[in-house]
This record gives sequence, structure tokens and C-alpha cells, in this order.
Amino acid sequence: MEDSKIIDLYWARSQQAIAASEEKYGPYCHTIARRILDREEDAEECVNDTWLHAWNAIPPQRPGILSAFFGKLTRNLSLDRWRRLKAAKRGGSQVEVALHELEDCLPDRRTPDENLEAGETAAIISAFLRRHSEADRALFVRRYFHLEPLSELADRFGLSVGQVKSRLHRMRSKLKLELEREGVAV
Repeated sequence: MEDSKIIDLYWARSQQAIAASEEKYGPYCHTIARRILDREEDAEECVNDTWLHAWNAIPPQRPGILSAFFGKLTRNLSLDRWRRLKAAKRGGSQVEVALHELEDCLPDRRTPDENLEAGETAAIISAFLRRHSEADRALFVRRYFHLEPLSELADRFGLSVGQVKSRLHRMRSKLKLELEREGVAV
């Protein structure tokens, strides 16, 4: 089913919207949730929550890219659950490793005033990524948005794990310099 038809189902408040979303985007959302969460049951619950959040958000929102909308919902819900689970037990999961890699080039936790600057920071990061090759952009997004393990990235891009680490390190260093140059506190 086309994305516009799925969105129309949400606007019409038809239960078919959820079934169509699960059919078309369920595997994609499950992959995102499983990369963040260790337990299949937790991932399944986050994907189900994705459909509930979509139901509550559409309307009034009309997402331009439905896959990105569902992916972001799933990712945020999964990260929230991961943080709650992490509070109960400490561990070195793939999520923790990827987020730790990025912490040196991203601003500290935002205060309400800094929320106003978040859009500008996002625009700087987007412009930064657009100046890189398509492969580097994909590598960066797959690692830090989709949280793909380094070994999967190496296989996907035909690189060694060391090459992936090196490319990501160089990009993070350049991003940090770019953010500092633009006046974003890192």
C-alpha cells in the first residue's frame, strides 16, 4: 500500500492504518528496536507502541516520509526503554558503545533555553553530512541513528572494522570542529 493511502487511513481513524503500517514497516521498525534492545519482547513492545504513537500523532501531523516517521518513533521509544532498563542494570550494549562514541562531539543535555538552538544544531549537522560522500553519510547515519554494529557496517560497505572505525572517528572529529566553529557548546 502506498504511504499516502496509509496516512489517509490514519486521518480517517481506520484501524486498517495500523495493520497496513505493520505490514509495510513492521520489519524495518523491528530491526531498529532489536538493535537497541537486547530482548525480543522489549523490541516487540516498542514497535507496538510505535503504532499507538503514530495513531495519536496522525492527525494532526501528516508525515512527509512515513518510513522516517516510524523509524524515529521506534528509535526514540526503544532508546527510552533502553535507558529505563539500563538504570536497573549496567552493561556495555551496542547502543551504549555507539552513544559513547558520539558524546565528545555533541552538546551536553539541553536546558529549556537550549531547546531553541536544537533546530540550528540539527541544521548544522545536516549541512555537515551533505558535504560528505554518500557512503560516509550512510555510514554515519547507519551507525548513529540506526545503531548498526561495526561488523555489520564493515560487511555492508566492504570495509574492515578498522576502516569503519577510522572513517567514523574522522567524521566525528570534523563534526566536533564544525559545531565548535558554529558556536555550539560541545
